[in-house]
This record gives sequence, C-alpha cells and structure tokens, in this order.
Amino acid sequence: MNRGVEDFEAWVRARSGALARSAYLLTGDVHLAEDLVQDTLARVADHWARVSRRGDPDGYARRVMHHLAIDRWRRRRARPAEVLTDHHPELGGSGPDVEQRLVLRDALARLTPKQRAVVSLRFYEDFTEVQTAQVLGCSPNTVKSQTRQALERLRVLAPDLLSALTEEAHR
Repeated sequence: MNRGVEDFEAWVRARSGALARSAYLLTGDVHLAEDLVQDTLARVADHWARVSRRGDPDGYARRVMHHLAIDRWRRRRARPAEVLTDHHPELGGSGPDVEQRLVLRDALARLTPKQRAVVSLRFYEDFTEVQTAQVLGCSPNTVKSQTRQALERLRVLAPDLLSALTEEAHR
C-alpha cells in the first residue's frame, strides 16, 4: 500500500471522532453530520499530498467542513422549513443532560450559519478569535461581532441553558 494512503488512513482513524462531533454541532443531525464528515474526508483525500506536506491536515479539514456546512445552510434556505416536534428520535435516554443538549441543539439551529460556525469553533473547539477567523476566511472583528450576536440570540432562545452552563463552568 502507498505510504500516503497509509498516512491518510491513520489520520482518519485518529481524527474521525473529533470531526464527527464538530459536524454534529454544525448540523444538529446525526445523519447530516455523517454526510458532512464523509464529504470533508473526500476533499481532504483529494488534496492529501499537499495537505500532509504542509503539516496541518486538521486545519484544512476544519476549513473544508465549515465551508461545506455554510454552503449547505445556504442551499437549505431555498427549501421549505423543517417541522420541529417535541420528539427527538435520534437521541436515546432522558434526563437533564439530554434535555440540555436538545435545547442547545434547537437553539444553535436557529442561529445564522456563520454564527453557528463561530460558536462551535470558539466554544467547542476552543479556538481563539484569530484562529476562528482563519478557518472561516474572515476578519477577527467579524468573529467578534458574530460571537456577540450569537450569544445575545442564545440568551434569548435558551436563557436557562446558558445559566446552567455558566454555573457548571464555575464549579
């Protein structure tokens, strides 16, 4: 087997879990997240020789994933809106953690695509404003304003969730 193929497969095994979690945060749906990861991996594979030479396949994959997600959100706007229900078949179990995840997922789904991308990169991936700007191809000031607007919107959409998360962070 080709050394480049082996390197790519090793990288996929090591990073697929993190990519799947990021994709889920971006899409809010397990199946859409799986599709997003597959499309991202296909694009990374197409450019693996160049990406691996530069030494930052994770950064390239994140950029590809976020750009694909934003493109899909834009295309989805043209389709009819989804019907939201109280039933969440893709998640099993119950309890406060599940309820908080569902509230967060629903609130994130109501943010703009760029706001969702900024929130996931800043608070889930723990990126700086500069790193987030590099991934999204915008200025750090855009990241700051999108973060501020997203947090304001989340405070309106899910005030209990934000206070619970804030309390947990201080423990």
